[in-house]
Amino acid sequence: MSELLCGQKRTVMCGDVSTEYIGKQVTLMGWVHRRRDLGGLIFLQLRDRSGITQVVFDTDVCSQELLQKASSIKLEYVISVVGKVRRRVGNNINPNMKTGEIELVAEELKILSEADTTPFSIGDEGTNEALRLKYRYLDLRREKLQQNLVVRSQICRITRNYLADCGFLEIETPMLGKSTPEGARDYLVPSRIHPGSFYALPQSPQIYKQLLMIGGMDRYFQIAKCFRDEDLRANRQPEFTQIDLEMSFVDQEEEVMQLTEGLLVNIFKEVRGVDLPEHFLRLSWHECMNRFGSDKPDMRFGMEINKLDDTVKDSAFVVFQNALNAGGTVRAIVLKDGCDKLSRKELDKLVEFVKTYKVKGLAWYGLGKDGIKCSFTKAVSAEELDGIAKALEMQQGDIALIVADEEWQKACVALGALRCHLAAKFEMYKPGQFACLWVVDFPLFEYSEEDQRYVAMHHPFTSPKNEDLEFMSTDPSRVRAKAYDVVINGDEMGGGSMRIYNRDIQSLMFQTIGFTQEQIVDKFGFFVDAFNYGTPPHGGLALGLDRLVMVLTDTSNIKDVIAFPKMQNASCMMSNAPSPVEQKQLDELFISCEDINA
Repeated sequence: MSELLCGQKRTVMCGDVSTEYIGKQVTLMGWVHRRRDLGGLIFLQLRDRSGITQVVFDTDVCSQELLQKASSIKLEYVISVVGKVRRRVGNNINPNMKTGEIELVAEELKILSEADTTPFSIGDEGTNEALRLKYRYLDLRREKLQQNLVVRSQICRITRNYLADCGFLEIETPMLGKSTPEGARDYLVPSRIHPGSFYALPQSPQIYKQLLMIGGMDRYFQIAKCFRDEDLRANRQPEFTQIDLEMSFVDQEEEVMQLTEGLLVNIFKEVRGVDLPEHFLRLSWHECMNRFGSDKPDMRFGMEINKLDDTVKDSAFVVFQNALNAGGTVRAIVLKDGCDKLSRKELDKLVEFVKTYKVKGLAWYGLGKDGIKCSFTKAVSAEELDGIAKALEMQQGDIALIVADEEWQKACVALGALRCHLAAKFEMYKPGQFACLWVVDFPLFEYSEEDQRYVAMHHPFTSPKNEDLEFMSTDPSRVRAKAYDVVINGDEMGGGSMRIYNRDIQSLMFQTIGFTQEQIVDKFGFFVDAFNYGTPPHGGLALGLDRLVMVLTDTSNIKDVIAFPKMQNASCMMSNAPSPVEQKQLDELFISCEDINA
């Protein structure tokens, strides 16, 4: 039967009991993690968020009544134990436990809450993920998840302290806002008071934080909840959190980038004891795409993309010639000692892998110990193969993986994905290794085949480079953005830009992406009007808190760093959200679901 605390207070957490407490009486509270009954001696492991302490019920100390109560305890019971700390001796010392040198000899025991048998063993990572998510409150008792959330809390605390010291104000922006075009799909909230009208949950605080700059707040930050109704991936959730900031009276990317570097240096030092460089590497978007096939390249390993256009320009291999004749390219990466690492069966799998990136296939050429290993030997001369090997600086055992395509970017993206796939497969980087860089000089626009128009690559409030303004009306593809993404270990940790603060340039931006004046007024009228009353130069950035925690805790699954995450289909296994609601609620909102339910 459960008992009441009746004013009893915990004096120390389980994981904090050390040799300093030997001989002292303490009160511990927590969950029963393990239990061994040796007749006259009962051992319990008592667990809370801080760790585990061994509790001993000894016949030399305990009454028969206390021993009987202790023998009734089961796993995951919540109990309170009062006793004296003593030193463990001999084989009883556990060097693998933080509290392995001590144990608590129980004198009093209260069973605060009983527990049924859990649907899975607490801490068992092999349990089916769907089952663990259904009982998320039980899975949260797992040490790894608890430590992930501790790290998340640490990052938030460090961020608040750092930005406050830099003169930033923490300001909340609305959760119920206006739906705007561009970007991802909004989560909509119907209005009862305004029938047929909807709020949108924020995809980011972008417009509001710029309005705060116009409002004179100078430096803003927020640990902001954001929502996007889009397909999920391992590092994406429908609701996510970002460290959002904005600064006034800046017009150079460097000022925001330096501040962000300082924040990340502080976070990594305090959380992991890792010294990041004070200034991260900076690479242009075009250089990243050409060398690594990605605008978020993983710099922990080499295997860069090489251009073979000049080397194979006279090739008889029709695949190379067709690509070059169409204005395309031939690119390659070299896997060191790849001839021994990749069998023919594995090479065939790599061919199928690159095809998922919309290229036609993959050619290979290796300098094997037993001779050449090549998929196009019959189509080329020995001299041409030697030329490829020389251009790629290949050595004995290396294998070149080659993609030819009519579009340079498509070829580079396919090889970039293959590069990362091989690096993970052959463990080309070490755990705890961190490579940081800034990607800059993004294109301001990208062409949407679906919409048959240019769209903003980031968002329509990003400032163009001053020297590229002349191309806004004549050749938008040449315009570069004052934008910057921070990348760590091949993941985009965040990004930002200098904002447009000139109303004429903002108007030109809207025109370039095909907005009519009516659309501008309808979607952004309140925002554009604010430009009429004095707008300071400003810029900002948002870091993805969830992804940052993932990097710092060495996990590849975003669900491991969020207390109550969603599944791949954006549902919550624990609460069964989303779920139908009563007809009365729908009627109040003037919503009909008849067609859906038919």
